[in-house]
Amino acid sequence: MHLHILGICGTFMGGIARLAIEKGFKVTGSDQNCYPPMSDQLTEMGVSLHQGYDAQQLTPAADCVVVGNSLSRGTPVIEALLNSNQKYRSGPQWLNENILQDKWVIAVAGTHGKTSTASMVTWILEATGYNPGFLIGGVMENFAVSARLTESPFFVVEADEYDTAFFDKRSKFVHYRARTCILNNLEFDHADIFDNLAAIETQFHHLVRTVPQNGLIIRPSESAPLDRVLERGCWTEKEEFSCEPEAVTDWRAEKLVADGSQFKIYFKNDYKGTLCWSLIGDHNVNNALAAIAAARHVGITVEDAIKALQEFKNVKRRMELKGKVREIDVYDDFAHHPTAIKTTLKGLRDKVGEGRIIAVVDPRSNTMKMGIHKETLVDSVQQADICIFHTPESIDWQLYLNNNRVTALSSSEEIIDEVKKVAQPGDSILIMSNGGFDNIHNKLLERLA
Repeated sequence: MHLHILGICGTFMGGIARLAIEKGFKVTGSDQNCYPPMSDQLTEMGVSLHQGYDAQQLTPAADCVVVGNSLSRGTPVIEALLNSNQKYRSGPQWLNENILQDKWVIAVAGTHGKTSTASMVTWILEATGYNPGFLIGGVMENFAVSARLTESPFFVVEADEYDTAFFDKRSKFVHYRARTCILNNLEFDHADIFDNLAAIETQFHHLVRTVPQNGLIIRPSESAPLDRVLERGCWTEKEEFSCEPEAVTDWRAEKLVADGSQFKIYFKNDYKGTLCWSLIGDHNVNNALAAIAAARHVGITVEDAIKALQEFKNVKRRMELKGKVREIDVYDDFAHHPTAIKTTLKGLRDKVGEGRIIAVVDPRSNTMKMGIHKETLVDSVQQADICIFHTPESIDWQLYLNNNRVTALSSSEEIIDEVKKVAQPGDSILIMSNGGFDNIHNKLLERLA
């Protein structure tokens, strides 16, 4: 069968392409901007790529067209698709119908930490011989690909709350039919499609309604938005987690090192083991607890899960050390929300102690570009000694700069010049963006050298 994918160069749709090929489909696709490394990966898979969204690509007709959620009415290929009456599906719907029907789905949802936590779950299953299939929205260091199909009954999916397609405004995750469901956290985000937090809570409520009675919902012990979601109805057993010392919860971590690189794990107040690993930050401690709880639900002992995570390599662009020059460390992180920025900086602060931190923040997400979080952005970088915000001309709002530690510059070149001027041996430079950011990491390393 021939599958044609519109918007194939996104991480999710590229993963759909790989799964379809492994399922035996012939796959073609198109995108507006298909460039390396995704274009190279697709070419290596044997995918024929079409540049742009013109109507001609629908001839000859594919057996099914998978429509990415970036395409909208008025796009030539969409109008031609509807006029031709060809069969079409959204990516999540296609995934449900063709891959997930006979699987035990482990889904990881939440505003932050989906990619990292889903990667942890996947690695635990892999290390313990479960050979899981997966579709993850990031590049996992423990695997060479972000998606694969196996004969295993277990499938791990990063469960995004973003909308499904122009014809289906439900969140993607309602299509996955999770049996094990992690709700990592819930805050306001995606202001381009959600009016307020309550609208997102409704989508999470829809997700909860799909989890079977013999499933498991795993959630943090303290989250008012998730409390409201579950109060609207929950028919599934729940387990809670926390890394707060005095928390009364099912899963608890007791940190042995401030940065979270070593901690004891308790389940129902019984000590289960100590995890020593390369990751840092309270957010990753919580991610680990959630992943271990999910693994236990499918039959993996806590002890084996801890052993697996000791060998876990973090996802690319999650506190990734890009290089060290003149005793200055340059890190890359995907943080795209004030809470994620704050927790990431706290983790680095706990690691470096009194060492100086220079933070560079690129408010690139749709929500931040709209100015939704402008009042809280500056407060989110309090752990940094120096912070520079990237504020290009396309941003039509101003930051509330309340001290001389924080500044705003309009181009990556200006930022590089400023960082080079203030950086000293022993500094940690943390660059946070959910985009390519003009390859600023490598340019900065070259200039610092």
